[in-house]
Amino acid sequence: MRNRIHVRRGLRLVVAAAAAIGLCLSMTGQAVAAPSVSELERQIDAAWNKLEPIIEQYNMVHSQLTANRAKAAALSKRLAPLELQIQLSGAELNDAAAAMYMGGQVSRLNALLSAPSPAEFAEKMTTLELLAKTEQDQIAGVVVLRDRYAGDKAKLDTLVAELTSQDTALAAQKKTIEKQIAALQKLRQQVYGTSGATGKFKPVACPVDYLSGPGGTAAKKACSLIGKPYIWGAAGPDGYDCSGLTLTAWKAAGVTLRHYTKWQWEDNKPVSRADLRPGDLVFFFSDLHHMGLYVGGGWMVHAPTTGDFVRMAKIDSPYLPIAGYRRPPA
Repeated sequence: MRNRIHVRRGLRLVVAAAAAIGLCLSMTGQAVAAPSVSELERQIDAAWNKLEPIIEQYNMVHSQLTANRAKAAALSKRLAPLELQIQLSGAELNDAAAAMYMGGQVSRLNALLSAPSPAEFAEKMTTLELLAKTEQDQIAGVVVLRDRYAGDKAKLDTLVAELTSQDTALAAQKKTIEKQIAALQKLRQQVYGTSGATGKFKPVACPVDYLSGPGGTAAKKACSLIGKPYIWGAAGPDGYDCSGLTLTAWKAAGVTLRHYTKWQWEDNKPVSRADLRPGDLVFFFSDLHHMGLYVGGGWMVHAPTTGDFVRMAKIDSPYLPIAGYRRPPA
């Protein structure tokens, strides 16, 4: 239930944010007659900071949908042999009942009728009832297990249906989002030209500080991705968004991160700025909608915005208010 409420609330936020972006961009269209570079950058940042949370919301919903579909498929595989066992057990009981009435040297009915005395008759009846109960108990145990799995799967199916609806709604917004991205790209080109770049992608050695171990491996992987294009919702190999870049970097170190900035914040250990080391995750804005991977010397590698590329940047920037730092388990 909490997941369903969270998903519905998330979709409302997505719709609201999308509307806000459309308003922001329409206002931007009226305000760019002769903007200064600094003013245009401010407008781009304002629009992007409304768009990126939508991207991260899509990442969360899509990841939940994929995971729950896999769980439902696994339960289906468990249910199939239980259903077969119940069917076979039922068939065996039917055969046994038929044998009682069709006669035969080992039939239960003959056994009862041939009892020489009422006492022996009662004893045989008790024995046969116990045998029947044992068979029924065996089937009952399978039925209980089957029903438990079926109940779990029914709940998952409901959740998957709701997530599919949210995923479909987000996909329907994709065209709108892509138009907004194109508008942002045009704004960037007015400032930076058609390259989409803002200076050198790697102005200093990357990583700045060498570190052995998983964090160092993640930092080197992030550095190797510099120059790849920003693609929203992507985790390679052709492009990356901010959380897709960090999960790919840490995957090279054998550590799995989930594709959503807030999950990566929640799943990993807090560290102080004084304790930062290569591989640590740096988060920005109060809603944690952007992040990068620290590579030493006050530098990070991140996937900034649409139209841009994976690049190095200083973690201290007036456009990127730091929210905190996290370190994946290694």
